[in-house]
Amino acid sequence: MEKESETLEFKKSTSELKDGTKSICAILNKHKKGKLIFGVKPNGEVVGQETSEKTLRDISQEISNSIEPKIFPKIYEEIINEKKCISVEFEGLDSPYFAYGRAYMRVSDEDKLLSAKELEKLILKKNENFWEKQISEKNLTEINEQVLRDFIKNANNVKRIDFEYTNIKSALNKLHLIKEDKLLKAGEILFCDENSLEVQVAIFAGKEKDTFLDITNLKGNLFELMNKSISYIKEHMNWRAKLSETGREEIPEIPVRAIEEAVVNSLIHRDYSNFKGNEIAFFKDRVEIYNPGEFPEDFEPEDYILGEERSILRNPLMAHVLYLSKDIERWGSGIKRIYNLCKEAKVKVEFKKIKSGFVIIFWRKSFNQQGEKSSEKSSEKSSEKIILLIKENSKINAKDISEILNISSRAVEKNISKLKKEGLIKRIDGRKEGHWEVKDEN
Repeated sequence: MEKESETLEFKKSTSELKDGTKSICAILNKHKKGKLIFGVKPNGEVVGQETSEKTLRDISQEISNSIEPKIFPKIYEEIINEKKCISVEFEGLDSPYFAYGRAYMRVSDEDKLLSAKELEKLILKKNENFWEKQISEKNLTEINEQVLRDFIKNANNVKRIDFEYTNIKSALNKLHLIKEDKLLKAGEILFCDENSLEVQVAIFAGKEKDTFLDITNLKGNLFELMNKSISYIKEHMNWRAKLSETGREEIPEIPVRAIEEAVVNSLIHRDYSNFKGNEIAFFKDRVEIYNPGEFPEDFEPEDYILGEERSILRNPLMAHVLYLSKDIERWGSGIKRIYNLCKEAKVKVEFKKIKSGFVIIFWRKSFNQQGEKSSEKSSEKSSEKIILLIKENSKINAKDISEILNISSRAVEKNISKLKKEGLIKRIDGRKEGHWEVKDEN
């Protein structure tokens, strides 16, 4: 006979029915399903249990009258080691559950009475799981139809849906983002430009959050924020140019694919019932991507990096939509993919659980292993790349530079102004018909 566990409880007889009911409550709050057997001692010794229709009915009534919210267990006679026992199989998704007015949590093979703080946490966790399926205050007229059209087109192209776009209501209904003709909050976040989602992006002068050089709040639908966040990181991280006979290759200090995975991970696993927004922070020695969503309590990041654990989705409805457009490749593989991409690029990455959420930290290549700056040139990468482009094409304009380097026109103009002041470049014969000259390094 197997031993007691977090999902299996033994009771010697129905004289322990009250304690057994508490165990059902505790297991439901921890694992959402389990089994209780009457007629087996805690050490696994089978002693048997007298059974009758009345006994089964009494068990059913005790559970029904004592556990809230109500559950409907399967209660039946079971022969174990040639002795009659009574098995109770149960499951429920509506935690927290209470037995006799109190909440319990399964810890190993014991039932622990929950404190007020632990109960509050369990309630908040319930709110997280159901937040995306709540009715939104937005209506269908506030949907960004072009974003929805583009999504349907992309999902068709990757062959993860087989229907074409006809209208907003039909598309959202097929994506399960409407309930009783009303938009769900998941649909609001995905396709409404005005919503509660926000990403704060900032660049700090040093290694702490004491002085910032740039700070702004990004808002928009989920797809727009994904693109804005990724573009912001690409624009502000360091790049180096590798020139060869076949051309020029731009190499980022952090793999772009890892950045994309981290941003999507941050947005899809966040706790949307928490008013705190996502954050992207640049420091001298690192880039941090934070989301207000606690990592699964019984897991560590290493379980996903080294093992084959499946993702525990905080927002499964939104995650499924992103899967259909291939913004999520495979559930549970994001952290492992980020780790492998950074390992290949020799970039140190850290996955950090904190009390208020979860942080992915990319340690920047412009610093050595001790975290000290290895070269002042790292802060001048954009300027160096602009000089290289001008050397290759003296008539190149700011727009072309912006597109090639994938940085904003403003950033290009700022760097050009700086280079001109330092006397490193000079404009000859005006803006339209002229060309650039680069100062001879000799």
